[in-house]
Amino acid sequence: MDWPNHHDAWREWRRALSGARMHHGWILAGKSGLGKREFAHAAARELVAEDGINQPAGNHPDILHLTHLPKDEKEEKKRDDGKPYQVKRNISVGQIRDMQRRLNTRPTLGARRAIIIDPADDMEPSASNALLKSLEEPPQGTFFMLITHRPSRLLPTIRSRCRLLRFPTLSEGDLSRLLDQHAGSASAQARDAAIRAAEGSLGAALRFVEQDMGPIAALIMRLLTEGDANFQVRGELGKAIGPRADRSRVQAILELAQALVAGEARQDGTAARRGRLIEVHSELVTLAAQAPTYNFDNSLLAMEIGTLLSSASAASDHANG
Repeated sequence: MDWPNHHDAWREWRRALSGARMHHGWILAGKSGLGKREFAHAAARELVAEDGINQPAGNHPDILHLTHLPKDEKEEKKRDDGKPYQVKRNISVGQIRDMQRRLNTRPTLGARRAIIIDPADDMEPSASNALLKSLEEPPQGTFFMLITHRPSRLLPTIRSRCRLLRFPTLSEGDLSRLLDQHAGSASAQARDAAIRAAEGSLGAALRFVEQDMGPIAALIMRLLTEGDANFQVRGELGKAIGPRADRSRVQAILELAQALVAGEARQDGTAARRGRLIEVHSELVTLAAQAPTYNFDNSLLAMEIGTLLSSASAASDHANG
C-alpha cells in the first residue's frame, strides 16, 4: 500500500541507511492507524538485506516483532487456529528478556538484525528498563524500531537514545481515496462519518466503517447539540450499540465519541462549553481505559456515554444559563 504520509519518513530513513553510520535506535511516532507497522517491516527488510544473500518472502529470521501476546492459553489456541483473539494489555519484561537472549547469537542471514517493538508505549515499566540496557549498549548489527502512538509514555532515557520519525495524519482527501480502495462498498453515510471522526487515521476510519458507525455518529451529534431531556436518544444509542456488542465494537464507539467531542470543542467558540467538552473528552478517555477490564452492561455503558455527551450539549448550556 502506498501511504501518502510516509514520504518524508522514507526519505529520512534511506538517507540514514546510506550514510556511514546508521543510528541503532528509532522511534516511529504518530497516531494509531497511520501505517507505522507496515513502514517498520518494510524498512527493516531494507535494513537487513545484503547483496548476494537471498531474502525470504515470509517471516524473516533477522526481523523480530514484539507485540502483545494472547491473553491466556485459550486465546493462544484461537491465534494458532487463525481466529480473532484477545491480547494482554502490556508487553512484558519476559518478552524483552527473551529477545535479549537472542541477541547473544549472530544474525542468521547477514550482518544485521531488526527488533520491532509494537507498540513500545505499552511496555510495562520493568520491560522499559530492561530495553534501556540494550539501547545503551546495542549489540553489533542490531537496530531497534519502537512503534509508538504516544511517545510521551516512553522513558525520557529511551527517547534520548533514539532518532525520531514522525508520521503525520492523513488529509480528508487522502482518507477518502484510501477508503475507496479498502472500503468501497460502505455506504456514503458510513464513509462520511468515518472520515469526520477518524481525525486523519485510516485505521480508525476503517474500524468505524466496519462497525457501521454512521447511525451511532448521528446519535452522538444529537446528544452533543440537542441534549436528551427525556432520555429518548440515550435509549436509541443503547439499541444501536446492541446488548451483545463485543469489546472491539465498544472500543470503536468510545473512540468515535472522543473524536466527535474533540471536533466539537475545536469548532465551538463559547469558552464555557468548550471547557465542558474538554472535560467530557477526558472522562471518555478514562471510560475507554476502563472498558477492557470491567464487565460493563452495554445498556448501562450506553447510558453513561449518553449522559456525558448530553451534559456538554448546547441545549444544556442554554438551560443552565
